[in-house]
This record gives sequence, C-alpha cells and structure tokens, in this order.
Amino acid sequence: MLTIYGVYRSRAIRPLWVLEECKAPFTHVPVIQAYRLAGTPAADGPLNTAMPEYLAINPLGQVPAMRDGALLLTESLAICLHIARKYGGPLGPASDDEASVMEQWALFAATAVEPAAIEILYTTRDGNADTPTGQGIIRLAAEKLKRPLSRLEQHLANHDWLLNRFTVADIMVAECLRYGQSYAALLSDYPKTARWLSAAQARPAFKTVWSKRNAEPE
Repeated sequence: MLTIYGVYRSRAIRPLWVLEECKAPFTHVPVIQAYRLAGTPAADGPLNTAMPEYLAINPLGQVPAMRDGALLLTESLAICLHIARKYGGPLGPASDDEASVMEQWALFAATAVEPAAIEILYTTRDGNADTPTGQGIIRLAAEKLKRPLSRLEQHLANHDWLLNRFTVADIMVAECLRYGQSYAALLSDYPKTARWLSAAQARPAFKTVWSKRNAEPE
C-alpha cells in the first residue's frame, strides 16, 4: 500500500490533498520536522526528520516522502503527480500531452510561485510582517510574484481550472500560492486568480485536510 511520511503542517499536505480527492487507500506516518521540536533532542522526541530511521528514507531530512511498492519519492510535487497519474482518475492526465501540461504547472509552481510566496509566509509566521524590515521583504516578494500572477490571471480569464477540469495541477499551484495568502493585498489586482484559489480551497477534500492540519500542534 502507498505510504505517505509527513505531518499535515508541512508540504505533505499536498499529496494528502490529492489522496483525499481521489479516495485512494494509503498509510499515513506522521513525521514531524526536527526544527519544530523547540529544544527537545531529536532522538528523544516523536518520529521526526532527524531520526536515523527517517534519514534512511530521505537523507535530506525533509518531508514528505512516499513509498509505493518499490518506488520511493521524496519531492512533494513529484509525489502529487505520481498519485494523480496512478490513482487519481480525472485528477491525473488523460493523455501524454496532459501529463506534460501538468508537469509544466508543477515546475511553474515550484520555481515561479513558491520561492517568493514562502518569503511572505516566513515573514508573517515569524511576527515580522508589521516591522519596516518585514514590510520591505513582503513588498519585494509580492513584486516577484507579479509576473507569475499575471500569467495565472491571463490563463484563468478563459478557464475555470488550469486544465479543462480540476486536476492535480490546481492542487500543486494552489498549495504553493497559499504561502502568500497571509498578505491580504497579494491578489487584489488578480480577481480571476483569487476566484480560482477560493474555489480550490472550497472543495470538501481541501477542507478535510485543512481541518486535520489545524488539529495538529503548531
């Protein structure tokens, strides 16, 4: 059976959302990030990314990871694509061309969206959003996101979803963009993108995994 390693308060929420959408059976092993243990020695805490048994799965010491039979993957978006292709039905590609388009959106999410969006998340999470330095970081990150957001806005002018239906591509891009949502003004000039993101996050599967995320300790 497919196994996902990682807690919901991590990038593991991406493949866990895919699995919730397609209702594929899986085993969940909640591995917490070692940096979140707040001074507790990693060897003495809960199963975490610094423990030798997890480093044997992913030597980078990051989550998520996935085992599916003999296959081991340790990159969240690759895991999402695999699950959607193998188990996802309409979430996955219906043709080789669709597979290529989904891979393109995965790379777009990882390279054009996530780096700047996560700067916003970290600045907000660390309590610096209201400081002059933090405000400068957020403004610069928002500036970096203008081109990818314009790209999304243009595409979504003629599409409800990134393909002709809701797919894993929407999950991957939405999850990377979510990191920037703490900056309320981020999507103010991109109403079609805001509508699309809101629709993705209104799906029952997202609400389920978000509820499970919120039930975990911060």
